[in-house]
Amino acid sequence: MARLPQRRPRATMAVPRGVRRLIGPILLLVLWIVLSATGVVSSKSLAPPRKVGAAFTDLVRTGELQHHLWVSLQRVAIGLAVGVAVGVALALVAGLFRWGEDLVDGPMQVLRGLPVLALVPLMILWLGIGEAPKVTLIVIGVVFPVYLNTFAGIRNVDGRLVESSTTFGLDRRGLIRHVILPGALPSFFTGLRFAFAVSWLVLVVAEQVNATSGIGYLVINAREFLRTDIMLAGLLVYGALGFTSDALIRLFERSALSWRPNFSGT
Repeated sequence: MARLPQRRPRATMAVPRGVRRLIGPILLLVLWIVLSATGVVSSKSLAPPRKVGAAFTDLVRTGELQHHLWVSLQRVAIGLAVGVAVGVALALVAGLFRWGEDLVDGPMQVLRGLPVLALVPLMILWLGIGEAPKVTLIVIGVVFPVYLNTFAGIRNVDGRLVESSTTFGLDRRGLIRHVILPGALPSFFTGLRFAFAVSWLVLVVAEQVNATSGIGYLVINAREFLRTDIMLAGLLVYGALGFTSDALIRLFERSALSWRPNFSGT
């Protein structure tokens, strides 16, 4: 009986994942161009990409964008550093010790329900109108996602794994170091990604508190003069910062959790 000829698999060109992740933003840009060119969206209410690009170029040429960006990055860096440290410390206390959960988790659940916007007047009253209230608002926004996810990661470590590790002679310190903390890392990175996203959102609010510099100040100042091109340029910078920071965290997460096999899609 004659054999049927076997089909050779088609050669497919693998598209790098980084390029695939840019497809979504590129499609949004194309849609924006089409809507502006066809007049569906008025240039008075939403500046076309050409004008936004020109405004962005002018801001870079004069150095204004770099100045505001550097100020915003400093505020976010300080707020993230303090917020992540506090969130992790509270999660460790509440997650590793029952008495810690009784003391910490209740107040954290109450405080996380408070809207950050409602705290702005209090921050001004307590801390003045300098840098302190701006950084404090970012810290408050960052603490809760880090705490909640890290605490959940610690408490969701497989109990059978803990029992077997204890059976093989691991003491409490070794159990925490080799079992519980590595098991909680995936949840911590999830909280860190949320924290970065929240930090950029809170920064917009924080830089309205008597600010004279920062991307948020640039956007608010442009609003007073109805400069939607500058407003959109600032918002695009926020979007680019959020996209870049999330990509860096994902890259670091894959490196730190290379020992952990997981499902990455089909």
